[in-house]
Amino acid sequence: MEIFADLLAANKDFASSFKSEKLSGEAKKGLAIVTCMDSRIDPLHIVGMNAGDAKILRNAGARVTEDVLRTLVLATHLLGVNRILVMPHTDCRMASGEEAEIHAAIKEKSGVDTRSIEIRTVRDQVKALQTDITRIETYPLLAANLKVMGAIYDVGTGLLSPVN
Repeated sequence: MEIFADLLAANKDFASSFKSEKLSGEAKKGLAIVTCMDSRIDPLHIVGMNAGDAKILRNAGARVTEDVLRTLVLATHLLGVNRILVMPHTDCRMASGEEAEIHAAIKEKSGVDTRSIEIRTVRDQVKALQTDITRIETYPLLAANLKVMGAIYDVGTGLLSPVN
């Protein structure tokens, strides 16, 4: 537990002034954001929202995977989501190399052979984003009448560039 002592101390500070907003599990603004795990991304603030306003789904590269689809099924049927923003970003490691290069980098750095998993790198972020939007729009288990938008977040400027 010693390695997590800083987190527990910070949590005590947080809890000492915490005021519950009595939020429910629903997305107050009806939004789900699919974005990257990159710590430079603060999804709620990027779109001017606060805790409780949106569901946030994060993974390496902001890809629409089977697990993202599973989560969106729950969000759209049970948690008030009626619109989805898929938001990859500039300067993303998952868009900087081929699958084999990422596996080789992991092997070199840690000695672990990761070739048994799909990393889902992309060379063309716009094309990958369009594919992911199509995956959502055509997935038969999602709620009807969903609105989907893709936009690439620029980590240098803070701006979103919508992609059709």
